[in-house]
Amino acid sequence: MSGGAANAGAALLEVRDLKVHLRVGGAIVRAVDGVDLTVMPGESIGIVGESGSGKSTLARGILKLMANVELAELQGDVRFQGKDLTRIADAELRALRRHGGFSMIFQDPLGYLNPTKRVGTQVAEALGGKWFAATRRRVEQLLEEAGLPASAQLARRFPHELSGGQRQRVMIAIALASEPALLFADEPTTALDATVQLQVLKTLGRLHRDRNMAMVVITHDLGVVAELCDRVYVMRSGKVVESGDTVELFENPRHPYAAQLIELSTRHRRPGPSAPGAAPSVPASPAEAR
Repeated sequence: MSGGAANAGAALLEVRDLKVHLRVGGAIVRAVDGVDLTVMPGESIGIVGESGSGKSTLARGILKLMANVELAELQGDVRFQGKDLTRIADAELRALRRHGGFSMIFQDPLGYLNPTKRVGTQVAEALGGKWFAATRRRVEQLLEEAGLPASAQLARRFPHELSGGQRQRVMIAIALASEPALLFADEPTTALDATVQLQVLKTLGRLHRDRNMAMVVITHDLGVVAELCDRVYVMRSGKVVESGDTVELFENPRHPYAAQLIELSTRHRRPGPSAPGAAPSVPASPAEAR
């Protein structure tokens, strides 16, 4: 965790009273129902809650990535680097996604990687070019930065030829190509086994520190929050029920739902007798993360 990034200066992202209401089967679902959120430059925050709590819809609402849903209402004040994302032109929004703005890592790489293109080509496209000699070294650097060894050979493979952890790292490389000031990671390790999960988390933590890049981690797993986040927002039924410093929230949760999530996470990860060669797990608390 970066520790203390939120103490001074202007906010990188400021969200006020964001509402994202969806039409589902003729009914209105208040997926996000009046959320406030702040991210400072270089800070890492977690958005945590059970499935259906609204955490992923919150991120997509902020970034205006609302394809394949029927919106009933999207309103609120969303300011990134002082720009109101709810009112800027589409061209300016695309420019923020292309360079120096924000990017997102999704939960399911196979749903976003093109199965017919080599991974090096897809990273090159994220750089705004094609897989030529001029971009090849930069593509390989991004793959290496995301934790992939022998990336010259790996860049020539197709997504289905990679493991789940490798595909997720390709997604990280694509997200880094735009040099984002803010990286959203939506359940980045859910489909991975414990050992690979920890490796990917450590990669994200290193990138966050080395690049001084702000990060928003969306997860149901408080162990992930303990590993990566300075502050945490706990969501339930489309609302933030508690927020604060990660260490303080773990040690003294005020809302019963937050306390329940922490207890369940701690119970799930409570250590027992170690088996030789057992896979490491992500920590259950910030103290354990240290």
